[in-house]
Amino acid sequence: MSVAFTKEGDSEASAADLPDRPISAHPNFVTREGLAALEDAFAAARAAYSAAQAAGDIGADRTAMARATRDLRYYAARRASAQLIAPGPQDAVVRFASRVQLKAEDGASLSYRIVGEDEADPVHGLVSYIAPIARALIGQTLGDTVKVAGRTLTITGVD
Repeated sequence: MSVAFTKEGDSEASAADLPDRPISAHPNFVTREGLAALEDAFAAARAAYSAAQAAGDIGADRTAMARATRDLRYYAARRASAQLIAPGPQDAVVRFASRVQLKAEDGASLSYRIVGEDEADPVHGLVSYIAPIARALIGQTLGDTVKVAGRTLTITGVD
């Protein structure tokens, strides 16, 4: 069968037209670590773009160029909009960049650090400042209780 009757070209073209990564409408607050991670991601995206250009045969792997271009646009925009938030005073008030220790009503201990959206990694205890738990905690103080997702949590430490 002739290639003219297959959809190989169509699938390649659609793969190369990757949609942009969504950019949040919220302010792009970052910690020092988050800003460094954005810089690293931008540098990696720029290197991937350069590598895709250097490969020369862009037609053979249009998806690599499309992915590199998309990521470069995303990280350039996030880097340009980043607002470094310095840690607040060392008191018992929960703020952006605070690490908060919590005790659940069932006795479970939890620890979260409130960070920017691009830094968030809940599995490792990093929650975005726009996450429901972070919104419930910001402004609270040591000893306060908050209710999140049906759980009552008591703040036992703020760093």
